[in-house]
Amino acid sequence: MALIQPPMLVHGGTHPARAMRMMIRDLARGSAGVTEGNDLRVSPLSTPGAGVRVGDGSAVIRGATWGQGSYTQYNVGDATVPIAPTGAKPRSDLICLRVEDPEYEGNRNPATEDIGYFHVVSGVSSTMTATPAGMTAIPLARLDIPANTATITSAMIRDLRRIANPRRESTLLNSFPTASSTLKYNDNKWHKWPSAGAWNITIPSWATTAKIVVTVAGLRMIGGNVYARMRQSLGSDVGQETPIDDDQAHIRRSTVVLGDTVSISASARGTTQRLSLETYMHRSESGDLTVDDGTSFFCQIEFTEGVI
Repeated sequence: MALIQPPMLVHGGTHPARAMRMMIRDLARGSAGVTEGNDLRVSPLSTPGAGVRVGDGSAVIRGATWGQGSYTQYNVGDATVPIAPTGAKPRSDLICLRVEDPEYEGNRNPATEDIGYFHVVSGVSSTMTATPAGMTAIPLARLDIPANTATITSAMIRDLRRIANPRRESTLLNSFPTASSTLKYNDNKWHKWPSAGAWNITIPSWATTAKIVVTVAGLRMIGGNVYARMRQSLGSDVGQETPIDDDQAHIRRSTVVLGDTVSISASARGTTQRLSLETYMHRSESGDLTVDDGTSFFCQIEFTEGVI
């Protein structure tokens, strides 16, 4: 097949609808899904009953046929989707946002009928997470409904949304102590130490997770064997502990790397939180930890967006 003519936005040309859909596909980088984390979330009815509601939001729906391009659709307010009651056996239903373009499937009339609509695929596998092959749609949720049930509750709803192009934001921070600070071995407690390894972090309003890697280079060990643990904390969330276990007695330096993925609570999004290091010193060994002008701190933090 030849190139589709004319290219988009050529003055005086007549552009087929497919050209616009292909532009949407290109701008969405071929991805499909909801636009932001809270878009098109499926919930029980305000008074739980034989249906669900789909909230505000928008999405990109990629066509099932190559060259069909992608569609955009948005919903304002809660849309009610009826759900048939189950009989003597449990049933799983898939809730989709579907586009039924008569150029490719079905026979709906765009002038008088809804081409984009919320669609229920009833009686799917209890493990199904994708829309059926050949259907231009994105999955929103799966309902796993017990037998003899007519009321849909939140416990029956499994969220299947994904963000078409989730946002990411990565920052590299550093810190260099100008004075010496020592943490003694003998109390078996957690300490906000070293204080030089701390930063004020602005959390994006859309962030749901943070991947954090902190490197402490030139950590000084003195006074005997060292046995300690170190972790990072972001606000009230603490990360994975990293052991510091050293069986030497002379003065030496080491590098410690801390890494973890932290879930961002709703209350922390859009706020500034303190990222700091915490260290636990065991009494079983007699060595101390020191940071000084020979120590460097590096922090790589990446926020990512997910459905909420």
